Amino acid sequence: MTDGARPFAAAAGEAPVPAAVDVIRAKRDGVPLPARDIRWVIGAYLRGEIAEEQMSALLMAIYFRGMDAAELRAWTGAMLDSGERLDLGPVGLPTVDKHSTGGVGDKVSLILAPLVAACGAAVPQLSGRGLGHTGGTLDKLESIPGWRAALSNDEMLGVLRRAGCVICAAGAGLAPADRRLYALRDVTGTVESIPLIASSIMSKKIAEGTGALVLDVKVGSGAFMRDVADARLLAQTMVALGTEYGVRTTALLTRMDTPLGQAVGNAVEVEESVATLAGHGPPDLVEVVLTLATQMLRLAGVDADPRAALADGRALARYRDMIAAQDGDPDAPLPVAPHTRSVPAPASGWLARLDARAVGNAAWRLGAGRARKEDPVSAAAGVLCLAKPGDWVEQGQPLLELRADDETRFGAALAALGDAIAVGAERPAVPGPVIDQVGG
Repeated sequence: MTDGARPFAAAAGEAPVPAAVDVIRAKRDGVPLPARDIRWVIGAYLRGEIAEEQMSALLMAIYFRGMDAAELRAWTGAMLDSGERLDLGPVGLPTVDKHSTGGVGDKVSLILAPLVAACGAAVPQLSGRGLGHTGGTLDKLESIPGWRAALSNDEMLGVLRRAGCVICAAGAGLAPADRRLYALRDVTGTVESIPLIASSIMSKKIAEGTGALVLDVKVGSGAFMRDVADARLLAQTMVALGTEYGVRTTALLTRMDTPLGQAVGNAVEVEESVATLAGHGPPDLVEVVLTLATQMLRLAGVDADPRAALADGRALARYRDMIAAQDGDPDAPLPVAPHTRSVPAPASGWLARLDARAVGNAAWRLGAGRARKEDPVSAAAGVLCLAKPGDWVEQGQPLLELRADDETRFGAALAALGDAIAVGAERPAVPGPVIDQVGG
């Protein structure tokens, strides 16, 4: 279909209808859309020839009808072709990135990017901000005095050459169609569509020019995907898209029923990340980081031991280089909240549950998160998990430490916790954080 043409003929006696309406009807009725129609729709929407309500209707039709492999490939390609693609060739090293679908206490990128860089691969990581109960990598790093998330393409390449890794915001020129469509999905109840999630993530990752990609698909109460089967389908879909577009891609399914590590917030997660880079990280966080690093190095074709780079200080040195290259001060004190409140154990016994979503919501209510993308966040607010499932606790022992700039926020945070904590008489089985791998 070309611009202005109608993809299907009107019925006898029927007035001509806009092309967009015919595309909406076709998808509504389960008719697969040809690639030319998908390209036209994305282009016409960006040109302002398709109204917001029409695109909203098409997104809802996709939400209910899904997309087959050919449609998804075309939809992703159209978003990819709506903007520029970065050329990372001048970096002179194998490139590999990681993407997480988001969770509570997920500060993995802050550790992983410099760790993999210390092993000899270049890591160009375009990251986002937090929304609701999940944290955002850029929000965390912005708690470091002077650090900049917004870099030009030339600045991004400069940091990558200097430090071997960069974590920054995606430029306006990368997959601009995705930016428009994501905002629309957010207000039309169509975010939870696996084809739309997969094309959104992969169009940006392919556009950034990385040679390989490892996906961390979180599963559980604190994750976007609560069901393992749904998470596996999302992982398979993204791996297939990456492979089709020439990006070596694999995915790990990791647990997110309990916060990852001990810190949930912004500055507190930076602090925990630095401690992990210095060899003092919590076991669950270290396991996820090392597993992802191993996969990233394998896909990049780099033979190196990430555990050694974490132990001998090379990863910490790369982190400091990256922060300084983005105008941050790695030695500056991090913000500290003036108010704290402890949450005690309700009984003596084994800690059986510490619900990730509830803890994430509590951190949000304390000021560490936002309800809308334009809302400010507190650098110092957050939650410290002083015990984790599988630990023995005594009644009255502090299990959580809440931190806030404004002590009036504690009431809402305590309410958000609800029944997040459960203590039992029997020691619970605590499975490892990595569930499975999808793709080669």
